[in-house]
Amino acid sequence: MQSGCFKPLSADEQAMVHEAALDLLETLGISQAIPSLVERVAARGGRLDDEGRLRFPRRLVEEAISSIRRDVHLHNRSEIPSLELTGYRVHFGSGGAAPNIVDFKTGRYRPSTARDLYDAARLVDTLEHIHVFSRSLVATDAPDSRSLDVNTAYAVLSGTSKHTCISCTEVSSVPHVANLCYAVAGGEAAFRARPFMTLMIAHVVPPMRFAREACEVLESAVLSGFPIQVISAGQAGATSPATLAGSLTQAVAESLAGMVFAWLVNPDAMVVFAPKPLVADLRTGAMSGGGGEQAILMAAAAQMGRYYDFPTSSIAGITDSKIPDAQHGAEKCLSVSLAAHAGSNLVTQSCGMQASLLGCALESYVIDNDMLGNIMRSVRGVEAAPETIATDVIAEVCRGEGHYLGHPQTLENMKSHYSYPALGDRRTPREWEESGANDIRAVARRQAAEILRDHFPAHIDDTVDLDLRQRFDLLLSREETGRET
Repeated sequence: MQSGCFKPLSADEQAMVHEAALDLLETLGISQAIPSLVERVAARGGRLDDEGRLRFPRRLVEEAISSIRRDVHLHNRSEIPSLELTGYRVHFGSGGAAPNIVDFKTGRYRPSTARDLYDAARLVDTLEHIHVFSRSLVATDAPDSRSLDVNTAYAVLSGTSKHTCISCTEVSSVPHVANLCYAVAGGEAAFRARPFMTLMIAHVVPPMRFAREACEVLESAVLSGFPIQVISAGQAGATSPATLAGSLTQAVAESLAGMVFAWLVNPDAMVVFAPKPLVADLRTGAMSGGGGEQAILMAAAAQMGRYYDFPTSSIAGITDSKIPDAQHGAEKCLSVSLAAHAGSNLVTQSCGMQASLLGCALESYVIDNDMLGNIMRSVRGVEAAPETIATDVIAEVCRGEGHYLGHPQTLENMKSHYSYPALGDRRTPREWEESGANDIRAVARRQAAEILRDHFPAHIDDTVDLDLRQRFDLLLSREETGRET
C-alpha cells in the first residue's frame, strides 16, 4: 500500500528542520567518534575539533543524501514477494526488545527467554498483516552477549520465513551472526544477493554522541552484507529537546550522521533512515509512548524520511498499557495510523508490545494483526473512478429492487474493497452472550494457543540445523522447535 496523505509538517517546516540538522552536523558535530569514522569523514573534508567533536561538512552530507541507494528490499525466505522500502510504500513489523513477557499461563510478567522469542516469531509467521519480525523479546537466559546475539538470530530464523531484524550487542558477534545467516542461506553469496536479516543499530547516544561499540557494529554489519537501520531514539525532555520540533531536528541530524557513515563504508550499503524520537512523561522522566505527542512526533519523523526519499523506518504502537485492553487499542491505533499515513516504509513495534516496550504479550500479536489490517485498508484510501463512482449502478438499483445487497457489483467488490477482521466481533449482543460473552483478549489467547500448539515451521533445513548445533551453543533444543531429537 502507498500512503503519504498525512503531512504534519509544511514544506517550509521540513526545509527548516533539514537546514537546522545540517547546521548542527557542521557547527556542533557529534562526539565520541571511533577512529575509522573520523578517518573516513576527515578524508572528505570533515574534522575533529578541539572539543573532540566530529564535524560533518555540509557538502559531504548533501552528497551522501543524493547518492545513498533508495532501492532497499527486505527479502523473505519464502515465496512471498520482497518488501520494497521505496516511495510511499508502507509495511508493518514487530519489535521492542522487551526483557519481560506476560506469561501465557499465569498472566503475570516474568523475564523472557529464547523460547519465548521463538514462540513470538512462529506466531507472527502465521499473521497476515505483520510483514516483518523484528526481535520483540530479549533472551534473558543467554549467559553472555555473544550467546544472546547468536541465539536471537537462530530463534527468529527458526520461527519465521518473513524478513527478520535483530541487534548485535557487540562487534565480535557480527561475524558469528553473519556465518549463521550464510549457513541458512546456503552460502555467503546467496545471503548477500538476498539478505533476509536486518541489523538494527542505535549508533548514537543522544544528545549528539556516537555509541562507539554500535558504530563498530555498523561498520562490520555493512561489510558483512547486512541491511541496517541507523536509529536515533532520544527522549523529548530528557535526552532531546522538550519541544517536538527540536527533538525531531536532533533525531534527523543524528540519523543523517549514521547514513553518511554507512555510505562512506560502502556506497552501495543497504541502509534505512530511522529517526525514532521518543517522548518522556515530564512528571516522572519515564518513557511514555502512548500519547498524542509521540504519535505526531513519529509521523513528522516519517515525513522527513519522505523529504529525503530515503528508505524509512519508524516506531509506533508503544502503548503504556500493561495488558491488551482499551488503553492498548486506543494508543496503538493512533500512533500506527499516523506513522503509516505519513509514509513510513516500515513501522516497527506496531504489534505485540506492552508497558512502554518493557513487556510483550503473545495474544497482543493476534489482536494487533486485526488492527493493522484495518489501518492498511485506511492507507489504501478511496479509489474514485467512473466504474467505482458507478452512477449507472445507483440508477439501476433505484429503479429496481431498491438495495445493493444482491447486485453483481456488490458481490464483485465485497472482497477486493473490504477488509474483514479475523478476531473483531461483529455479531449481535445476543449472539455474543450466547457464545460465552468473551472479551477480545480471551479470544486472542485461545487463537494464539492454537497456533503455538500446531505451528512448528521447518524454516531451517534439518541438516543445516544439526550443523549449526555443532558450531554454536544454541539454547533452543530440537524438541522445542518441533524436530526429532
